[in-house]
Amino acid sequence: MLKRRLSLLGLGVSILLGACQQVNTTESGAIGVSRKQTMFSMLSSAQVDQMAAESYSTTLTQAQKKGILNNDSAMTSRVKAVAKRLIPQVAVFRKDALAWKWEVNVEDSPELNAYCAPGGKIMFYTGIIEKLKLNDDEIAAIMGHEMAHALREHGRERMSKAYAQQMGAKLLSAVTQGQYDGYIGLASKVTDVAYNLPNSRQNESEADAMGIELAARAGYDPAAAIVLWQKMSAGSKGQPPQFLSTHPSNETRISELQANIPKVMPLYQAARKKS
Repeated sequence: MLKRRLSLLGLGVSILLGACQQVNTTESGAIGVSRKQTMFSMLSSAQVDQMAAESYSTTLTQAQKKGILNNDSAMTSRVKAVAKRLIPQVAVFRKDALAWKWEVNVEDSPELNAYCAPGGKIMFYTGIIEKLKLNDDEIAAIMGHEMAHALREHGRERMSKAYAQQMGAKLLSAVTQGQYDGYIGLASKVTDVAYNLPNSRQNESEADAMGIELAARAGYDPAAAIVLWQKMSAGSKGQPPQFLSTHPSNETRISELQANIPKVMPLYQAARKKS
């Protein structure tokens, strides 16, 4: 019986490993992001983009019904103007992104937040612009960061890891007939801390690096990212220990940005000369 279970487990692991692919979603750019990513083969980019588009559409519909979408025409124009300069720069990381159906909107909300959903669906909240008194360079730093998440398909990467972890747990539970389910739950929490969370922090670091390159190529000062995170740090009411967070600590983030800015400053200077 044990031999049969081990055989089934081995077969299941082989199938699980075969369903995962090592890919690199973007070119490295001047900043040098070149990490290979693990993607679940049964979860395509097109599927994730479609899910994101549907979710974004629902968000817009709800915001319109509440009367909180694009109410400040001046602010909306500012955000869209920054996007207009940033979007052409995505070709340095992936040319196909130029053909994405990019969309930019601003929602009235006190949240210090903004995002770019897979496929290029951008949303800014008024709170982050008003409370932090952002200038255009700082808006570009945020937008470039969020666009980088979409370019690198970090959402699909996180979903792939979740699928693989879930399938692995179900497989082990089936083979052991539920005998070790309690330990599987504990192992899942350990995996979050030891594997998933650090990789999420890695995603954030990649987005920071790629984001300042996008901003620099568009003629926005990449050093504004440091000022931005200093503002974010001052505006936050504490944060969890870095090893339990999905984001780098503000100090780590600023330190990494300071190391990367010299790599993209020539791009910024060249863009400024052209303009």
